[in-house]
Amino acid sequence: MRHPPGGYQVARIGEDPEAFEAFYREHVQTMLRYAARRSRDPFAAADLVTEVFLAAISAAAGYREELGSPIAWLHGIARNVAAAEDRRAARSAAAESRISGHRLLENDDIARLEERIDAEQACHGLLDAMAALPAGQRAVLELVAVDGLTITEAATALGINPVTARVRLHRARSAMRCELAAQTAAGSAPSLSFPLEVTS
Repeated sequence: MRHPPGGYQVARIGEDPEAFEAFYREHVQTMLRYAARRSRDPFAAADLVTEVFLAAISAAAGYREELGSPIAWLHGIARNVAAAEDRRAARSAAAESRISGHRLLENDDIARLEERIDAEQACHGLLDAMAALPAGQRAVLELVAVDGLTITEAATALGINPVTARVRLHRARSAMRCELAAQTAAGSAPSLSFPLEVTS
């Protein structure tokens, strides 16, 4: 079980500003990478990160270390927030209210987000290849191979047991190897941005 280096208690981030500050500083870069892979719009990526940490504050009192590490817990929140945003966007794609509530960003903030999104572009080709995988396999592969979680942490984030996660990961890796081999033969293979073989 990974322990937070700052010594904060995750359950207290909703009521202790210093605990939240330590938690935020430890995990914000991970969440920025998560958001940058899922959106090519820096405003949307910034909004997603903000919503994830707001949701973490709201859910903090219910955090229990024995149920998973802080990063697995935060990834579970991020996936729920992203899924909720996808559903909301689908319902209101044409609504003018989409622009309301955006946090105003300084030019430097936008530039940094654009650089981060550009840096993640090499990953988009491989993520596009992952789109053909069944949702369950894709989710485990992404959390383990892209986000760097252990199989146990990924299972916690997805609400499944580690054995199921391991089976899905094995099937996903096999399918991805076949897909990448086919794309290589066709001369259209994406740049390999993460290892298909990882320590689990």
